[in-house]
Amino acid sequence: MTTSAETGTTEGAVPTQRSRAKADRRRALLDAAAALFAQRGFNGVSIEDLGAAAGVSGPAVYRHFSGKQDVLAALLVEVSHDLLDGGADVVSNADGDDDALRALIRFHVSFALARTDVIRVQDRDLDSLAEAPRREVRTLQRDYIELWISVLARLHPAPGRAELRMRVQATFGLINSTPHSVGVRDRTIDDATSRRVLELMAWSGLNA
Repeated sequence: MTTSAETGTTEGAVPTQRSRAKADRRRALLDAAAALFAQRGFNGVSIEDLGAAAGVSGPAVYRHFSGKQDVLAALLVEVSHDLLDGGADVVSNADGDDDALRALIRFHVSFALARTDVIRVQDRDLDSLAEAPRREVRTLQRDYIELWISVLARLHPAPGRAELRMRVQATFGLINSTPHSVGVRDRTIDDATSRRVLELMAWSGLNA
């Protein structure tokens, strides 16, 4: 048996009320960190700020994380795993490469719209990480990009992987930046409209 890092319980065991409360508090701290880091930047947020946003004292944060760097690492490693695992899942369930690419676009657009704060933190504050977690995040990001390139290369083998990588990275830039910038400037644009426009533009750009 192994122990869950998030809950502190043995995998397969029924979590206790205390372990569930601990996991919930950790989740609340990560959610608060995503919102605060997105608003103020990593360097503009203190441990006391994180605790207050999650409804605990600053020192109580240390029951879950060794410090602010540890919070950022947990947040960005988690989102990188979520993207890679989610992308791999939609590809494995797709009906052919065309469907896989459409599914990847839908997945990433949905992710960016639902988790705007953490996407912004990932784009802006990655270099604030210590070397080891930064290297881990970079590896996960490269694997996610390669997942897209592999699907795209089967549909468009001629351009070569270097050009396809550029298409994928440009698509990520479009999808990741638009929900935040549009949300700030124009509250009249709903998620359904954003989703439709982003999916259409991503598909067009990838298949140009």
